[in-house]
Amino acid sequence: MRHVILGNGPAGVVAAEALRKLSPPDTVTLVGDEPGPPYSRMAIPYLLMGDIDEQGTWLRKEPGHFERMGIALKEGRAAAVDASKREVRLESGEVLAWDRLLVATGSRPNRPPIPGIDLPGVHPCWTLADARAIAARVRKGSRVVQMGAGFIGCIILEALASRGVELVVVEMGDRMVPRMMPPRASEMIRAWCEREGVHVVTGARVAAIEQAGSALSVKLTDGQAWAADLVISATGVTPNTAFLEGSGVACNGGVLVDERMESSVKGIFAAGDVSRAPEFDTDRKIAYAIQPTAVEQARVAALNMAGREATSPGALAMNVLDTLGLVSVSFGQWHGVPHAQGGSWVEEMDRDRFRYLRLEFRDDRLIGATSLGHTEHAGVIRGLIQGRVRLGGWRERLLANPSRLMEAYLARAQAAS
Repeated sequence: MRHVILGNGPAGVVAAEALRKLSPPDTVTLVGDEPGPPYSRMAIPYLLMGDIDEQGTWLRKEPGHFERMGIALKEGRAAAVDASKREVRLESGEVLAWDRLLVATGSRPNRPPIPGIDLPGVHPCWTLADARAIAARVRKGSRVVQMGAGFIGCIILEALASRGVELVVVEMGDRMVPRMMPPRASEMIRAWCEREGVHVVTGARVAAIEQAGSALSVKLTDGQAWAADLVISATGVTPNTAFLEGSGVACNGGVLVDERMESSVKGIFAAGDVSRAPEFDTDRKIAYAIQPTAVEQARVAALNMAGREATSPGALAMNVLDTLGLVSVSFGQWHGVPHAQGGSWVEEMDRDRFRYLRLEFRDDRLIGATSLGHTEHAGVIRGLIQGRVRLGGWRERLLANPSRLMEAYLARAQAAS
Protein backbone atom coordinates (compact mmCIF):
# COMPACT_ATOMS: atom_id res chain seq x y z
CA MET A 1 0.00 0.00 0.00
CA ARG A 2 1.31 3.43 -0.99
CA HIS A 3 0.42 6.31 1.33
CA VAL A 4 1.10 9.88 0.23
CA ILE A 5 0.63 12.72 2.71
CA LEU A 6 0.51 16.27 1.39
CA GLY A 7 1.62 18.67 4.12
CA ASN A 8 4.30 18.10 6.73
CA GLY A 9 2.88 20.12 9.61
CA PRO A 10 1.67 18.49 12.84
CA ALA A 11 -1.20 16.63 11.13
CA GLY A 12 0.99 15.26 8.36
CA VAL A 13 3.79 14.19 10.68
CA VAL A 14 1.47 12.45 13.15
CA ALA A 15 -0.33 10.64 10.32
CA ALA A 16 2.95 9.51 8.74
CA GLU A 17 4.27 8.14 12.02
CA ALA A 18 0.98 6.41 12.80
CA LEU A 19 0.86 4.78 9.37
CA ARG A 20 4.40 3.53 9.70
CA LYS A 21 3.55 1.82 13.00
CA LEU A 22 0.15 0.52 11.83
CA SER A 23 1.32 -0.82 8.45
CA PRO A 24 5.07 -1.60 8.51
CA PRO A 25 5.26 -2.98 4.94
CA ASP A 26 3.58 0.06 3.35
CA THR A 27 5.40 3.01 1.82
CA VAL A 28 4.84 6.41 3.41
CA THR A 29 5.78 9.63 1.62
CA LEU A 30 5.50 12.97 3.40
CA VAL A 31 5.48 16.03 1.13
CA GLY A 32 6.14 19.56 2.41
CA ASP A 33 6.41 22.77 0.41
CA GLU A 34 9.07 24.51 2.52
CA PRO A 35 12.78 23.70 2.81
CA GLY A 36 14.08 22.27 6.06
CA PRO A 37 12.66 19.89 8.67
CA PRO A 38 8.92 19.76 9.45
CA TYR A 39 8.02 22.40 12.02
CA SER A 40 5.09 23.82 13.95
CA ARG A 41 3.70 27.20 12.94
CA MET A 42 2.38 27.61 16.49
CA ALA A 43 5.99 27.79 17.69
CA ILE A 44 6.85 30.81 15.52
CA PRO A 45 5.69 33.40 18.10
CA TYR A 46 7.98 31.80 20.69
CA LEU A 47 10.82 32.04 18.17
CA LEU A 48 10.12 35.75 17.74
CA MET A 49 10.02 36.18 21.52
CA GLY A 50 13.47 34.60 21.75
CA ASP A 51 12.22 31.75 23.95
CA ILE A 52 13.41 29.14 21.42
CA ASP A 53 15.71 28.96 18.42
CA GLU A 54 14.68 27.62 15.00
CA GLN A 55 15.43 24.06 16.04
CA GLY A 56 12.90 24.55 18.81
CA THR A 57 10.17 24.88 16.17
CA TRP A 58 10.97 21.48 14.66
CA LEU A 59 8.35 18.82 15.25
CA ARG A 60 10.97 16.09 15.63
CA LYS A 61 14.36 17.18 16.85
CA GLU A 62 16.44 13.99 16.64
CA PRO A 63 18.59 13.88 13.49
CA GLY A 64 17.50 11.17 11.07
CA HIS A 65 14.18 10.60 12.81
CA PHE A 66 12.10 10.18 9.64
CA GLU A 67 14.75 8.14 7.85
CA ARG A 68 14.91 5.70 10.77
CA MET A 69 11.13 5.34 10.67
CA GLY A 70 11.17 4.67 6.94
CA ILE A 71 9.22 7.82 6.08
CA ALA A 72 10.32 9.43 2.82
CA LEU A 73 10.50 13.22 3.05
CA LYS A 74 9.97 15.15 -0.16
CA GLU A 75 9.97 18.88 -0.83
CA GLY A 76 7.29 19.96 -3.28
CA ARG A 77 3.89 21.52 -3.71
CA ALA A 78 0.84 19.73 -5.06
CA ALA A 79 -0.47 21.04 -8.37
CA ALA A 80 -3.25 18.56 -9.18
CA VAL A 81 -4.82 15.31 -8.05
CA ASP A 82 -6.13 12.68 -10.47
CA ALA A 83 -8.42 10.48 -8.42
CA SER A 84 -9.11 8.03 -11.25
CA LYS A 85 -5.40 7.34 -11.79
CA ARG A 86 -4.59 7.64 -8.09
CA GLU A 87 -1.86 10.16 -8.78
CA VAL A 88 -0.82 13.56 -7.49
CA ARG A 89 1.23 15.87 -9.68
CA LEU A 90 3.66 18.29 -8.03
CA GLU A 91 4.45 21.75 -9.37
CA SER A 92 7.87 20.41 -10.37
CA GLY A 93 6.14 17.98 -12.74
CA GLU A 94 6.91 14.94 -10.63
CA VAL A 95 4.04 12.48 -10.28
CA LEU A 96 3.45 10.44 -7.11
CA ALA A 97 1.25 7.35 -7.21
CA TRP A 98 -0.90 6.56 -4.18
CA ASP A 99 -3.39 4.07 -2.85
CA ARG A 100 -4.38 6.33 0.04
CA LEU A 101 -3.93 10.10 0.03
CA LEU A 102 -4.05 12.44 3.02
CA VAL A 103 -4.54 16.14 2.35
CA ALA A 104 -2.98 18.03 5.26
CA THR A 105 -1.93 21.12 3.33
CA GLY A 106 -3.13 23.61 5.94
CA SER A 107 -3.87 27.21 5.09
CA ARG A 108 -2.18 30.25 3.65
CA PRO A 109 -2.43 33.82 4.93
CA ASN A 110 -4.95 36.05 3.22
CA ARG A 111 -3.44 38.80 1.11
CA PRO A 112 -5.69 41.85 1.38
CA PRO A 113 -6.02 43.92 -1.82
CA ILE A 114 -4.38 47.01 -0.38
CA PRO A 115 -2.16 49.40 -2.38
CA GLY A 116 1.37 48.99 -1.06
CA ILE A 117 0.90 45.45 0.30
CA ASP A 118 4.02 44.35 -1.64
CA LEU A 119 6.31 47.06 -0.28
CA PRO A 120 9.46 46.01 1.61
CA GLY A 121 8.67 45.87 5.29
CA VAL A 122 5.16 44.43 4.87
CA HIS A 123 5.00 40.80 5.95
CA PRO A 124 2.63 38.05 7.00
CA CYS A 125 3.78 36.02 10.00
CA TRP A 126 3.13 32.46 8.89
CA THR A 127 6.37 30.73 7.93
CA LEU A 128 9.90 30.48 9.27
CA ALA A 129 10.97 32.68 6.36
CA ASP A 130 8.48 35.31 7.52
CA ALA A 131 9.81 35.07 11.07
CA ARG A 132 13.38 35.57 9.87
CA ALA A 133 12.39 38.65 7.85
CA ILE A 134 10.49 40.15 10.78
CA ALA A 135 13.29 39.46 13.28
CA ALA A 136 15.81 41.09 10.94
CA ARG A 137 13.74 44.28 10.74
CA VAL A 138 12.28 44.78 14.19
CA ARG A 139 14.16 46.41 17.07
CA LYS A 140 13.20 47.70 20.49
CA GLY A 141 11.25 50.87 19.86
CA SER A 142 10.39 49.97 16.26
CA ARG A 143 7.04 51.28 15.10
CA VAL A 144 4.85 48.36 14.05
CA VAL A 145 1.34 48.37 12.62
CA GLN A 146 -0.46 45.04 12.64
CA MET A 147 -3.53 44.38 10.52
CA GLY A 148 -5.85 41.94 12.27
CA ALA A 149 -6.74 41.16 15.89
CA GLY A 150 -8.23 37.70 15.54
CA PHE A 151 -6.90 34.61 17.29
CA ILE A 152 -3.72 34.41 15.18
CA GLY A 153 -3.28 38.17 15.30
CA CYS A 154 -3.35 38.19 19.09
CA ILE A 155 -0.68 35.48 19.23
CA ILE A 156 1.53 37.56 16.95
CA LEU A 157 0.72 40.66 19.02
CA GLU A 158 2.13 38.91 22.09
CA ALA A 159 5.38 38.10 20.28
CA LEU A 160 5.84 41.61 18.91
CA ALA A 161 5.10 43.30 22.22
CA SER A 162 7.72 41.13 23.93
CA ARG A 163 10.32 42.75 21.68
CA GLY A 164 9.53 46.21 23.02
CA VAL A 165 7.99 47.69 19.88
CA GLU A 166 5.52 50.57 19.61
CA LEU A 167 2.52 48.60 18.42
CA VAL A 168 -0.71 49.67 16.72
CA VAL A 169 -3.26 46.94 15.97
CA VAL A 170 -5.98 47.61 13.38
CA GLU A 171 -9.04 45.33 13.37
CA MET A 172 -11.77 45.84 10.77
CA GLY A 173 -14.38 44.18 13.01
CA ASP A 174 -16.09 45.90 15.89
CA ARG A 175 -13.93 44.13 18.47
CA MET A 176 -10.86 41.95 19.03
CA VAL A 177 -11.10 38.14 18.59
CA PRO A 178 -14.71 38.33 17.36
CA ARG A 179 -14.74 34.62 16.41
CA MET A 180 -13.59 33.50 19.82
CA MET A 181 -15.15 35.79 22.40
CA PRO A 182 -18.49 37.50 23.15
CA PRO A 183 -18.45 41.33 23.14
CA ARG A 184 -17.80 41.99 26.84
CA ALA A 185 -14.89 39.55 26.96
CA SER A 186 -13.44 41.15 23.82
CA GLU A 187 -13.76 44.58 25.43
CA MET A 188 -11.79 43.38 28.44
CA ILE A 189 -9.01 41.98 26.23
CA ARG A 190 -8.82 45.33 24.45
CA ALA A 191 -8.68 47.22 27.76
CA TRP A 192 -5.90 44.90 28.93
CA CYS A 193 -3.88 45.42 25.73
CA GLU A 194 -4.22 49.19 25.94
CA ARG A 195 -3.19 49.11 29.59
CA GLU A 196 -0.06 47.25 28.44
CA GLY A 197 0.75 49.96 25.90
CA VAL A 198 -0.76 48.56 22.69
CA HIS A 199 -2.91 50.99 20.70
CA VAL A 200 -5.98 49.21 19.33
CA VAL A 201 -8.14 50.54 16.49
CA THR A 202 -11.37 48.71 15.67
CA GLY A 203 -13.99 49.27 12.97
CA ALA A 204 -11.38 50.43 10.44
CA ARG A 205 -9.27 48.94 7.66
CA VAL A 206 -5.90 49.77 6.22
CA ALA A 207 -6.70 51.69 3.02
CA ALA A 208 -3.15 52.06 1.71
CA ILE A 209 0.50 51.60 2.63
CA GLU A 210 2.94 54.10 1.19
CA GLN A 211 6.68 54.57 1.28
CA ALA A 212 7.60 57.63 3.34
CA GLY A 213 11.35 58.01 3.18
CA SER A 214 12.90 55.09 5.04
CA ALA A 215 9.62 54.36 6.81
CA LEU A 216 6.10 53.38 5.79
CA SER A 217 2.91 55.39 6.12
CA VAL A 218 -0.16 53.30 6.93
CA LYS A 219 -3.43 55.07 6.08
CA LEU A 220 -6.72 53.86 7.55
CA THR A 221 -10.25 54.13 6.22
CA ASP A 222 -11.23 56.29 9.22
CA GLY A 223 -8.70 58.95 8.24
CA GLN A 224 -5.95 58.05 10.70
CA ALA A 225 -2.38 57.55 9.49
CA TRP A 226 0.46 55.82 11.28
CA ALA A 227 4.18 55.80 10.60
CA ALA A 228 5.68 52.33 10.69
CA ASP A 229 9.01 50.58 10.35
CA LEU A 230 7.19 47.27 9.89
CA VAL A 231 3.65 46.26 8.89
CA ILE A 232 2.32 42.81 9.80
CA SER A 233 -0.61 41.32 7.91
CA ALA A 234 -2.66 38.95 10.08
CA THR A 235 -6.01 39.18 8.30
CA GLY A 236 -6.98 35.53 8.41
CA VAL A 237 -6.17 32.46 6.35
CA THR A 238 -7.59 30.44 3.46
CA PRO A 239 -7.35 26.62 3.22
CA ASN A 240 -4.95 25.31 0.56
CA THR A 241 -7.38 23.44 -1.69
CA ALA A 242 -6.85 24.98 -5.16
CA PHE A 243 -4.90 21.94 -6.39
CA LEU A 244 -7.99 19.76 -5.78
CA GLU A 245 -10.02 21.49 -8.48
CA GLY A 246 -11.32 18.88 -10.92
CA SER A 247 -10.45 15.99 -8.61
CA GLY A 248 -14.01 15.35 -7.49
CA VAL A 249 -13.13 16.13 -3.88
CA ALA A 250 -15.94 18.26 -2.44
CA CYS A 251 -14.72 21.50 -0.88
CA ASN A 252 -16.54 24.37 0.80
CA GLY A 253 -14.15 26.53 2.78
CA GLY A 254 -11.99 23.42 3.12
CA VAL A 255 -12.15 19.71 2.27
CA LEU A 256 -15.47 18.30 3.46
CA VAL A 257 -14.89 15.07 5.39
CA ASP A 258 -16.98 12.62 7.38
CA GLU A 259 -16.36 11.29 10.88
CA ARG A 260 -13.70 8.96 9.41
CA MET A 261 -11.91 12.03 7.99
CA GLU A 262 -12.59 10.69 4.48
CA SER A 263 -13.55 13.08 1.70
CA SER A 264 -16.23 12.63 -0.96
CA VAL A 265 -13.69 10.59 -2.96
CA LYS A 266 -12.96 7.18 -1.50
CA GLY A 267 -9.33 6.80 -0.49
CA ILE A 268 -8.71 10.55 -0.11
CA PHE A 269 -8.68 11.84 3.46
CA ALA A 270 -8.05 15.26 5.00
CA ALA A 271 -6.99 16.54 8.42
CA GLY A 272 -6.02 19.79 10.09
CA ASP A 273 -6.69 23.36 8.95
CA VAL A 274 -7.57 22.31 5.41
CA SER A 275 -10.47 20.08 6.48
CA ARG A 276 -14.05 20.85 7.43
CA ALA A 277 -15.11 18.06 9.74
CA PRO A 278 -18.25 17.33 11.78
CA GLU A 279 -18.49 19.54 14.84
CA PHE A 280 -18.90 18.03 18.27
CA ASP A 281 -22.56 17.95 19.31
CA THR A 282 -23.94 19.69 16.17
CA ASP A 283 -24.69 18.77 12.56
CA ARG A 284 -22.34 21.41 11.13
CA LYS A 285 -19.01 20.87 9.39
CA ILE A 286 -16.41 23.28 10.66
CA ALA A 287 -12.70 24.06 10.62
CA TYR A 288 -10.92 24.65 13.92
CA ALA A 289 -7.32 25.57 13.19
CA ILE A 290 -5.72 24.40 16.43
CA GLN A 291 -2.92 21.87 16.73
CA PRO A 292 -4.62 19.40 19.14
CA THR A 293 -7.59 19.07 16.77
CA ALA A 294 -5.30 18.62 13.77
CA VAL A 295 -3.35 15.88 15.53
CA GLU A 296 -6.50 14.00 16.60
CA GLN A 297 -7.93 14.21 13.08
CA ALA A 298 -4.64 12.91 11.67
CA ARG A 299 -4.70 9.94 14.03
CA VAL A 300 -8.25 9.02 12.95
CA ALA A 301 -7.38 9.45 9.26
CA ALA A 302 -4.27 7.26 9.58
CA LEU A 303 -6.19 4.45 11.27
CA ASN A 304 -8.71 4.39 8.44
CA MET A 305 -6.02 4.66 5.76
CA ALA A 306 -4.41 1.59 7.32
CA GLY A 307 -7.64 -0.38 7.09
CA ARG A 308 -8.73 0.01 10.69
CA GLU A 309 -12.02 1.56 11.71
CA ALA A 310 -11.94 4.84 13.64
CA THR A 311 -14.24 7.81 13.95
CA SER A 312 -13.80 11.30 15.33
CA PRO A 313 -16.08 12.42 18.16
CA GLY A 314 -16.31 15.74 16.36
CA ALA A 315 -14.21 18.89 16.43
CA LEU A 316 -14.62 20.78 19.68
CA ALA A 317 -13.71 24.46 19.76
CA MET A 318 -10.90 24.89 22.28
CA ASN A 319 -9.30 28.29 21.92
CA VAL A 320 -6.68 29.19 24.53
CA LEU A 321 -5.02 32.59 24.20
CA ASP A 322 -2.38 34.30 26.30
CA THR A 323 -2.50 38.00 25.46
CA LEU A 324 0.28 39.86 27.26
CA GLY A 325 -0.29 37.73 30.35
CA LEU A 326 -4.11 37.67 30.27
CA VAL A 327 -5.23 34.09 29.63
CA SER A 328 -8.58 33.65 27.89
CA VAL A 329 -10.33 30.49 26.74
CA SER A 330 -13.47 29.61 24.84
CA PHE A 331 -14.92 26.13 24.50
CA GLY A 332 -17.62 24.48 22.43
CA GLN A 333 -20.60 26.57 21.36
CA TRP A 334 -19.39 29.64 23.23
CA HIS A 335 -21.85 31.79 21.24
CA GLY A 336 -24.77 29.78 22.66
CA VAL A 337 -28.07 28.70 21.11
CA PRO A 338 -31.43 30.52 20.98
CA HIS A 339 -33.86 30.28 23.87
CA ALA A 340 -36.31 28.50 21.56
CA GLN A 341 -33.77 25.68 21.23
CA GLY A 342 -33.41 25.29 24.98
CA GLY A 343 -30.65 27.86 25.30
CA SER A 344 -29.81 29.83 28.45
CA TRP A 345 -26.71 31.58 29.69
CA VAL A 346 -25.11 33.34 32.61
CA GLU A 347 -22.32 35.91 32.69
CA GLU A 348 -20.12 37.05 35.58
CA MET A 349 -17.39 39.67 35.36
CA ASP A 350 -14.98 41.72 37.42
CA ARG A 351 -13.64 44.45 35.14
CA ASP A 352 -11.09 45.75 37.63
CA ARG A 353 -9.48 42.33 38.07
CA PHE A 354 -9.96 41.32 34.41
CA ARG A 355 -11.96 38.24 35.32
CA TYR A 356 -14.86 37.04 33.22
CA LEU A 357 -16.93 33.86 32.99
CA ARG A 358 -19.84 33.06 30.70
CA LEU A 359 -21.59 29.69 30.51
CA GLU A 360 -23.90 28.55 27.72
CA PHE A 361 -26.48 25.80 28.24
CA ARG A 362 -28.86 23.79 26.09
CA ASP A 363 -31.50 22.42 28.42
CA ASP A 364 -29.49 21.05 31.37
CA ARG A 365 -26.19 20.52 29.53
CA LEU A 366 -23.22 22.88 29.35
CA ILE A 367 -22.45 23.32 25.64
CA GLY A 368 -20.08 26.27 25.64
CA ALA A 369 -18.12 28.65 27.83
CA THR A 370 -15.85 31.68 27.76
CA SER A 371 -13.50 32.78 30.50
CA LEU A 372 -10.75 35.30 31.21
CA GLY A 373 -8.47 34.96 34.20
CA HIS A 374 -10.14 31.70 35.33
CA THR A 375 -7.61 29.08 34.24
CA GLU A 376 -8.69 26.79 37.08
CA HIS A 377 -11.99 26.13 35.28
CA ALA A 378 -10.59 24.94 31.91
CA GLY A 379 -10.45 21.21 32.63
CA VAL A 380 -13.86 21.17 34.31
CA ILE A 381 -15.50 23.05 31.43
CA ARG A 382 -14.03 20.69 28.86
CA GLY A 383 -15.09 17.64 30.88
CA LEU A 384 -18.67 18.81 31.26
CA ILE A 385 -19.02 19.67 27.57
CA GLN A 386 -17.30 16.61 26.10
CA GLY A 387 -18.97 14.30 28.60
CA ARG A 388 -22.41 15.66 27.63
CA VAL A 389 -23.07 15.72 31.35
CA ARG A 390 -26.69 16.16 32.42
CA LEU A 391 -26.53 18.76 35.15
CA GLY A 392 -30.07 18.36 36.45
CA GLY A 393 -30.68 20.82 39.27
CA TRP A 394 -27.10 22.03 39.02
CA ARG A 395 -27.95 24.07 35.94
CA GLU A 396 -30.10 26.40 38.06
CA ARG A 397 -27.38 26.65 40.68
CA LEU A 398 -24.83 27.58 38.03
CA LEU A 399 -27.18 30.15 36.51
CA ALA A 400 -27.32 31.70 39.97
CA ASN A 401 -23.58 31.37 40.62
CA PRO A 402 -21.38 30.24 37.69
CA SER A 403 -18.26 30.05 39.87
CA ARG A 404 -19.61 26.77 41.34
CA LEU A 405 -18.43 24.83 38.29
CA MET A 406 -16.11 22.53 40.24
CA GLU A 407 -18.88 21.67 42.70
CA ALA A 408 -21.20 20.83 39.83
CA TYR A 409 -18.59 18.65 38.14
CA LEU A 410 -17.77 16.69 41.29
CA ALA A 411 -21.45 16.30 42.22
CA ARG A 412 -22.41 14.91 38.83
CA ALA A 413 -19.35 12.63 38.73
CA GLN A 414 -20.28 11.24 42.14
CA ALA A 415 -23.88 10.71 41.06
CA ALA A 416 -22.74 8.81 37.97
CA SER A 417 -20.39 6.49 39.89
